Amino acid sequence: MIALREHRDGSPPRFLRLAGHPLRWRLLSELARSDRRVGELCELAGQRQSLVSYHLRRLRDGGLVSARRSLADGRDTYYLLDLVGCGELLASAGASLHPGLAPDARSGARPERGSAREPARVLFLCTGNSARSQIAEALCEQLSEGAARAVSAGSHPKPLHPNAVRVMRGRGVDLAGRRSKHLSEFTGERFDYVISLCDRVREVCPEFPGAPELIHWSIPDPGREPGSDEATLSAFERTAAELCTRIGFLIEAIEQTTANLEVTERA
Repeated sequence: MIALREHRDGSPPRFLRLAGHPLRWRLLSELARSDRRVGELCELAGQRQSLVSYHLRRLRDGGLVSARRSLADGRDTYYLLDLVGCGELLASAGASLHPGLAPDARSGARPERGSAREPARVLFLCTGNSARSQIAEALCEQLSEGAARAVSAGSHPKPLHPNAVRVMRGRGVDLAGRRSKHLSEFTGERFDYVISLCDRVREVCPEFPGAPELIHWSIPDPGREPGSDEATLSAFERTAAELCTRIGFLIEAIEQTTANLEVTERA
């Protein structure tokens, strides 16, 4: 009980101080869905840019949000939410209130697999469909265990990058023999999620029937990494690791959505 008294006497945990402000919570909520530019966040939150920029800076200083320069327009910046970091800080905040609130690592949070529903359809897009979107497609199929069916395409397809094949082979997936596809092959198809991984392809993404959820992940092209082959391969490893984390959260959201729909239908 000493630890409880110490936490009661202190200030709220850092995550609660950062996320407890209504506008910062709104910004976090929007960034949890998709990477965004500051102008988009202003429009979504209905606030002036100076105010949004101030609170984004607070979130960046707190380590919850980071920024990447847009590869489509160097004057733009995309803001990204660190979902893993948020989860760790949120768990720590619960434990600081009472030890009984400390969760086992994400245990029991995922609904049971094996739903009778059709798998969610996911389309990953990048410029060349040679690395990022191919890796994402393979990881989504591997990690979802049937909860999602993924495909990928590009606005200007080019041959599959050998380092994409090498990196995914190390993760137990063989990409050799897969072909790059133009996004026009899928424009008439229905998807539940359309995820752009490239700032440039986001600007030319066509409309898809059925109003899929549009998500943007601003991920640099590992094939443009300068330096030795070892440095380039390291960039591909980082890309695969980031995609693995993001796709893991996507799959959890898909499974939770499916579970909620099934509960609603049974009610």
